[in-house]
Parts: sequence; C-alpha cells; structure tokens
Amino acid sequence: MTNMKLPSRSVVRFYNKRGTAEQWIKEGKQATSWTRLSCHRFRSNEVRLQLAVLAYNLGNLWRRLGLPSRIKSWSLTSLQQRLMKTGGRLVQHARYYWLLLAEGHLNRRLFGDMLRRIWSLPLPSG
Repeated sequence: MTNMKLPSRSVVRFYNKRGTAEQWIKEGKQATSWTRLSCHRFRSNEVRLQLAVLAYNLGNLWRRLGLPSRIKSWSLTSLQQRLMKTGGRLVQHARYYWLLLAEGHLNRRLFGDMLRRIWSLPLPSG
C-alpha cells in the first residue's frame, strides 16, 4: 500500500529503486561488516564505520572499472572470498619472480584481464 499520488508506473519505479538501494545496504553490511561497531567510544565507532564505507566504495569502484565483464556481477563478498583471499606465494629466481596462486577462481587469464583494465584507466591530470 502507498499513499503516493503518482501514476502506477512511477510508484513501481520508485519502489524498485528503493529495493535496489536496500540490496546495496545489505551487501555493504555483509562484505564490510558495517554493523560491527563494537568499540566503547563514539569516535572510534565513527572511524570504523567510515573505514567500512570507504572499503565498500573502493570495492565498487574496482568492480566497475577493473573487473572483466564476466565477473562484474559478483557480489563484494564473492569477490573477497574468490579473488582477494586467494592464497599464493611469491618465488624469487635470479632474474624474475613467479607469483604462484592457489587453485581457485583467479587464474592467469583473469588476473591478466584485470591488470590490463587497470593499466588502461586514464591517469588523473594535475
């Protein structure tokens, strides 16, 4: 039920946008633990919340600009678990380094695609 005096299409569009915003909030809570404000001081909780929001925004920026299209639709939680928390080891040889990653979702092609997309971003002027 609604008391909005708008055409029915406008009301549906409004509630769809609201539902999308609710999903973003839910994703932020799950991926960056917005609701874990366990410090005793208000200022400490404020800083913790600001850091969580910054992490959420950086994750969305990375998803929007740096990820190949086949994984852009992954949630931030999926990106954390499948890409960021991938175990690996850096091996140094005489003339080169090898990055050895654990078996998982992050393979050489996907990693290369992400690097190419990041390097193709324009540099800020100034």
